[in-house]
Amino acid sequence: MKNQFLAFVCIILISMACQSNKKSKITYPNTPKANTIDTYFGQNVPDPYRWLEDDQSAQTKEWVISENKVTNQYLNQIPFREHINDRLTKLWNFTRMGTPFKEGGNYFYSKNDGLQNQNVIYIQHTLADTAKVILDPNSLSGKGTVALSTISVSPSGKYLGYGIASAGSDWNEFFVKDIRTGVLLTDHIQWIKFSNMAWFGDGFFYSRFPKPNTGDQLKGENINNKVYYHRIGTNQESDQLVYEDNQNPNLNYSPTVSSNEKWLIITVTESTSGNAIYIKNLEKTNNPVVKLINSFDSDFEFVDCFNSKLLFHTNFQAPNYKLIAFNTQSLSENLGADLIPQNESDVLLSVTIAGEKLFGNYQKDAHSIIKGFDSTGHYLYNINLPTLGTVSEFNGKINENEVFYNFSSYTYPSVIYKYNTDTNQSDIFYQTNIDFDVNSYETNQVFFTSKDGTKVPMFLVHKKGLNLDSSNPVWLYGYGGFNISLKPAFDIRRLIWLENGGIYAVVNLRGGGEYGENWHLSGTKMLKQNVFDDFISAANYLVSNKYTQKGKIVAQGGSNGGLLIGAVVNQAPDLFGAAFPQVGVMDMLRYHKFTIGRFWATDYGTSEESEDMFKYLFKYSPIHNINESINYPPILVTTADHDDRVVPAHSFKYIATLQEKNQGNNPTLIRIETDAGHGAGKPTSKTIDEWTDIYSFAFYNLNIQPK
Repeated sequence: MKNQFLAFVCIILISMACQSNKKSKITYPNTPKANTIDTYFGQNVPDPYRWLEDDQSAQTKEWVISENKVTNQYLNQIPFREHINDRLTKLWNFTRMGTPFKEGGNYFYSKNDGLQNQNVIYIQHTLADTAKVILDPNSLSGKGTVALSTISVSPSGKYLGYGIASAGSDWNEFFVKDIRTGVLLTDHIQWIKFSNMAWFGDGFFYSRFPKPNTGDQLKGENINNKVYYHRIGTNQESDQLVYEDNQNPNLNYSPTVSSNEKWLIITVTESTSGNAIYIKNLEKTNNPVVKLINSFDSDFEFVDCFNSKLLFHTNFQAPNYKLIAFNTQSLSENLGADLIPQNESDVLLSVTIAGEKLFGNYQKDAHSIIKGFDSTGHYLYNINLPTLGTVSEFNGKINENEVFYNFSSYTYPSVIYKYNTDTNQSDIFYQTNIDFDVNSYETNQVFFTSKDGTKVPMFLVHKKGLNLDSSNPVWLYGYGGFNISLKPAFDIRRLIWLENGGIYAVVNLRGGGEYGENWHLSGTKMLKQNVFDDFISAANYLVSNKYTQKGKIVAQGGSNGGLLIGAVVNQAPDLFGAAFPQVGVMDMLRYHKFTIGRFWATDYGTSEESEDMFKYLFKYSPIHNINESINYPPILVTTADHDDRVVPAHSFKYIATLQEKNQGNNPTLIRIETDAGHGAGKPTSKTIDEWTDIYSFAFYNLNIQPK
């Protein structure tokens, strides 16, 4: 009895100490301020932490070390941090497979045995053969920080081209292997961003930027993109220039070659929305590049050349998208005829041609529907799917009846199906097995009313038999931008929250693509506040319907979603018990001045385009609306030193301002990852460590003792 009493006292003392540590005022690093002022339309705007934009300076590097030290000291005191790491590691340790594709007579797919830092690429000649490793990126770096950004097999089946990205940067390098011998060839191409390898003959088309100036690799503006042709066995300096436009240095190019190798399609972009299309007939080497579509008002995605027609998936005069066809015998922008017309209720996300049929991947209330059509666009049937969820990577070839597709949902781990286009029959090809009882959980879709009366959908994932007694912690996730849809998909990171009684809520905010281009536009530029209102309304819905209560909601979002979280904690801080703005766009007045930031202007607008636009951005910009009178919830900002998409200066300046002005005792910390970037290609070990810290911070500040 005495021992039990002592143990009880120890638990109480530890609990009291933890509570004291949580509420104690943290001593943050001293961040010097400079008298930097910008003037916009006559209004002076101070930017005292501008010096943090120079991520290569000794002063910034010292500041990063100091901030990480404070953050690690805080995280190290959390008593269950190691337990969370162990549980996440156990959950992550399962075999997973990528969707196979066929090229040059062989099958290719990725696979991870569980805790490998990067997925390994395998090859099989037939599905009955033993798989062989053809490319293991884990051998390229001892820490797993070199990731594959693309793989591309030549139609002849002779070459495997692949791109790598180091330490999370968007910069790519291209290499080529001989598939038969496995020998790495001498081909090496650098200074590539957002380009594929478009095979033609004994080489491929690609686009690249000039080599950046020293020190500007991760922050300098990316301009003067050009299209080249690389012949296998030659060096980069001898690559043939295919297209450039010196009068418009801000344009970016992405080349694709039709499966019959007759057409080069160049997608031309100046932003994240809308693109032009240039084409080149490859049947003669001296054929010019022709501007098929020379405006940026709509999106055009090349599908393939089919029955002597160039097919494009587009929202041109169709906000829910359609499939159009250009006759290659008389190409003209005005001759694109509807092959699959717009569906007024469902959004056409993409089209795949397989077995001489067309397959449309549609989205209805943010979940997938697959519809089959004949070659003339006549509807045939739907593909039966197991539940409400998402189809991804629908891989097929024009002349073959074999398709592989991936299906998953929040509580439905990834299953790869092999589908026959002749019989409309799907059979399980690979099924993921995990150490988690998914049958004890359920997914529901609810609809709530936002501030202006708009109906907005939200997915709720939780244990079956949930009590609506306002006691449940909620993890609220959103994005709301760039026409990106948040669809039901399995995510191993969410399981530890679910098994500890939490609700995982995903809100389909305006600005996304869940209901087509109109839904997207209603959350852009001077309508961006709709996105924040939707997220806040989602939180209020959960409170008013007794799923949870104020202070028990965790808010999380990354990139554009990081902007979202930065804005909503300024506007409705009392709703949230913890917040995670990850790699966020936090300075809305200067975002367009770094790397590819100018491409986001179609969603955001810029501070320089008009006084009204400046005032609108200034009103919600996270950095510029941090207020000393706000009692901020616990906030952990995450970013990385090699993020050259949303440069870490956004997060640096945001947390410096927050630590300066926040008068409350809740922690406002930043976790700055090294040898990592915006998120793509992050090794498994770093991902587990990051989410260990995120969950430790969340559980600790919501007073949850994880199982």
